[in-house]
Amino acid sequence: MGSPMALNLIKVGCDVIVWNRTKSKCDPLISLGAKYSSSPEEVAANCDVTFAMLADPESAIDVTCGKNGAVSGMGPGKGYVDVSTVDVATSKLINEHIKARGALFLEAPVSGSKKLAEDGQLIFLTAGDRSLYELVSPLLDILGKSRFYLGKVGNGAAMKLVVNMIMGSMMASFSEGILLSKKVGLDPSVLVEVVSQGAISAPMYSLKGPSMVKSQYPTAFPLKHQQKKLMLTQDLRLALGLAESVSQSTPIAAAANELYKVAKSYGLSDEDFSAVIEALKAKSQDTA
Repeated sequence: MGSPMALNLIKVGCDVIVWNRTKSKCDPLISLGAKYSSSPEEVAANCDVTFAMLADPESAIDVTCGKNGAVSGMGPGKGYVDVSTVDVATSKLINEHIKARGALFLEAPVSGSKKLAEDGQLIFLTAGDRSLYELVSPLLDILGKSRFYLGKVGNGAAMKLVVNMIMGSMMASFSEGILLSKKVGLDPSVLVEVVSQGAISAPMYSLKGPSMVKSQYPTAFPLKHQQKKLMLTQDLRLALGLAESVSQSTPIAAAANELYKVAKSYGLSDEDFSAVIEALKAKSQDTA
């Protein structure tokens, strides 16, 4: 999602410097006018504001605090905006390292998919330095349709995890409904229409439903972001950990988490997260 975000900044005339662990991913942006730096440290040293979009907490920490990491290029007068999805502890750790360099930090995880990033329709869930938030708000308005300032560092990460926990649970339940409707002789395409027009309507259902009925899963939000290494889900795992830390029961999310584990075991990690329906199909066949 970092590439379309960078592209949208280039389109409006911003001076953009890019870096990626796989340089070839930067080539399309370079061809459109972006400059390339050889490390996160170099990017941060040459930019007033550095945006980071990483896949997981481990990557976010490594790119920020590791060898030639962004922290080494930070200093007074600079800002670091992390739009990755990470847990609260990771966000606070990165904040500490950035602040130790005299720079400002804003966590700003995004709610949205690759398509929404391309269209500049992301939702930013920000927390941290208010002055940096005010400074980068015009850029956030280019990249997204709305932004929320949530206070202290950690609140943005927590909000994103709660949102993704709900989304993952919704998709699991929606998948069950599609399969049940078909099993009892109903047309699942009609179910999608009914759901899309009723009180439980959500853009996700009308967007994903038609392709799910056809067993097609064009990737917008890879299932592996719900399902990560060690047979544990990333976003759901982090959300469940957050809930446990405050003694909040989340039985529905826990059940959804188990389903995404099954989906990963069937090799669906690179499919869209709506492909979790295939795990339900397989479970039904196993019990038939």
